[in-house]
Amino acid sequence: MPTNPKQADDRPEGDRIAKLLARAGIASRREIERMIADKRITIDGKPVETPATFLTSLKGVSVDGKPVAGPEPSQLFVFHKPTGLITAERDNAGRATIYDALRNALPKDTPRLMPIGRLDLNTEGLLLLTNDGGLKRQMELPSSGIPRTYRARAFGEVSQEQLESLIEGVEIDGMRYGSIDANLERGTGGSGPSGGKNQWIELTITEGKNREVRRVLEHLGLKVNRLIRTSYGPFALGDLPRGQVARIRKGDLDRFISTLKRGQK
Repeated sequence: MPTNPKQADDRPEGDRIAKLLARAGIASRREIERMIADKRITIDGKPVETPATFLTSLKGVSVDGKPVAGPEPSQLFVFHKPTGLITAERDNAGRATIYDALRNALPKDTPRLMPIGRLDLNTEGLLLLTNDGGLKRQMELPSSGIPRTYRARAFGEVSQEQLESLIEGVEIDGMRYGSIDANLERGTGGSGPSGGKNQWIELTITEGKNREVRRVLEHLGLKVNRLIRTSYGPFALGDLPRGQVARIRKGDLDRFISTLKRGQK
């Protein structure tokens, strides 16, 4: 039920409804705000009018007429995303999404999953999925400093010295990118279509800004023709087949969540 009593800091008791529903795995906070605007969320049969509704529990809350159950235990999955899929639930242009592939890859009793961050249409590799909206948000925050590692095949010439300069960060068109650990992979060069050279480069970033890897390498005069995310925090793609999903063991997930909580202190 909504609460009106004020705490000592003049803030209503409980949490915003979007936060609670995201934690329960209903949807992301942004999607929940859209659902509220569409009158799809009710409390005791009455539509929720504003996302700034504070609750101490989800008792009496329904989504599309269905009562919301309590939060399920946090789960985390690794998905080997192929190229050609949009990281979204639906696409107005009718393009295939990750959920089209996940229907066949996930066990039937899997709860609703949300992607942690995004991989664009032409980027492949590791995409983490969770039923825990709070975990999703925490892992996406740049302030969490969680490393993401990519392998990029890029056409053009670049030196290890140029790549090492990225450790200090770089500004491109007014956008500041933080420290990037980038290294040429040995023995992976090959001739490109114009007689030039393709090189494999491994990069580790911690901010995950939109198209960060591509923009930084293009800034160095390279053209990225393949981009693979190989790890996100301690979770690695390994030899997981393309289009397949693997669940992270509960013990490994619990240890990771503990490190996140320690990092907040």
